[in-house]
Amino acid sequence: MKSFDEQLTHLINEALQEDVGDGDHSTLSSIPVGKKGKAVLKIKQDGILAGEAVAEKIFRMKEEGIVFTPYKKDGEAMFIGEKAFEVEASVHTILTCERLVLNCMQRMSGIATLTRAYTEKLEGYHTRLLDTRKTTPNFRLLEKEAVRIGGGVNHRFGLYDMIMLKDNHIDYCGGIVPAIEAAYAYVQKMKDPLKIEVETRNIEDVIRVCEAGKGKVFRIMLDNFSPGLIVEAMKIIDGAFETEASGGINLETIESYAATGVDYVSVGGLIHQAKSLDLSLKAVII
Repeated sequence: MKSFDEQLTHLINEALQEDVGDGDHSTLSSIPVGKKGKAVLKIKQDGILAGEAVAEKIFRMKEEGIVFTPYKKDGEAMFIGEKAFEVEASVHTILTCERLVLNCMQRMSGIATLTRAYTEKLEGYHTRLLDTRKTTPNFRLLEKEAVRIGGGVNHRFGLYDMIMLKDNHIDYCGGIVPAIEAAYAYVQKMKDPLKIEVETRNIEDVIRVCEAGKGKVFRIMLDNFSPGLIVEAMKIIDGAFETEASGGINLETIESYAATGVDYVSVGGLIHQAKSLDLSLKAVII
């Protein structure tokens, strides 16, 4: 598995190629090569800042010798009128990277801001907040990083780093017990066995996992359970497995789920319902 930095480098290269193609002709046609400049990232909407480290990486990949001056850090509250950073570089670098920097930071800041709103609801509870795989193709790396910056916990990154037996796996396999047995036999052949999580749809499913999954399953997902049903399920599980509540949980209901004592709640909306925040990169005329 590639490191975060290696994946980020690949993402930036692909994004710049998508945007620049055979050249930033607007800049090439109007700005002399080698002209130096300065720009400032202006905050135009309150929220949680995310993506500043990514922005610096984008600029440095285009021009290693830039001067990058941060005024705020990823994860800090930001307010209208503040500056996030200044960058000094060739004007070609600033203009060519501008849109990619803004696209990343606006999207990431929106996700981090929504995530922070959820995690604030969980203050004082045992329960922690998970993201999901409901992400934008080829942008998952930074969407999940934004969740982390906002105070959430990253769930599995993809299909390769954990086994999650969901409803369709279970139905195709012929039931929860055969699905658990097959998955456990599979991971025993691996050099580094993956953890197994199983989705349950009712109390009967929970009982089956508790009976068949001891020593094999590490987490039980309680999918579309009401808080009352989760309380009932938690009594059956009795601490033998990690627990995760999922399905339709939102800002208005998350506290009622946390009050059950469940270990995690997963919310796909952290990413697919987040709205990008308003930021702008403006030239500083010296």
